[in-house]
Amino acid sequence: MVQDDRKENAFERSNSLLYNFFDKPVTWFHDVIVKPNQKSYPWYHQKFRRVPTIDQCYTDDAVCQFEADAQFKRDRQVDSEILNILRQRFEDCVHYETPDHKTKCADILETYNKAAEHWFIKYGDLGFYGQSKAAYMKQKHRMIWERRHGPVGSGMKTQESNDH
Repeated sequence: MVQDDRKENAFERSNSLLYNFFDKPVTWFHDVIVKPNQKSYPWYHQKFRRVPTIDQCYTDDAVCQFEADAQFKRDRQVDSEILNILRQRFEDCVHYETPDHKTKCADILETYNKAAEHWFIKYGDLGFYGQSKAAYMKQKHRMIWERRHGPVGSGMKTQESNDH
């Protein structure tokens, strides 16, 4: 171990004095008060509070929009993982029930297809960097389409059915 025999100059002493004056109380408060009173959760059990959605944010509130985007991304990750679990369950069912998998795994496949359809309705065509505002606009456009033309995939209404 090497001993440092040099003396501190006035600048170094003033820096250490200021550092100790500002940092020591904050560090003490954090170590003595905050840390013992915090609940420690594993990262995979961390629960985030629900934040306002993008339609509840004002147009000039950047913080609210950022939180809505973060919530949207967390929701997309959760929904994607649910979809992956359902897909894996179907693949496992097919693997174990191979000769009769069309009948024995039909309910799992139906659940997966319904979940995949709902995932695509909400997140499809947004891309990797899709944000909550784009998803909200997609939802709005889909609702307008369905009001004018009926459910998506059912074909467009004719003019006679629109008049009634």
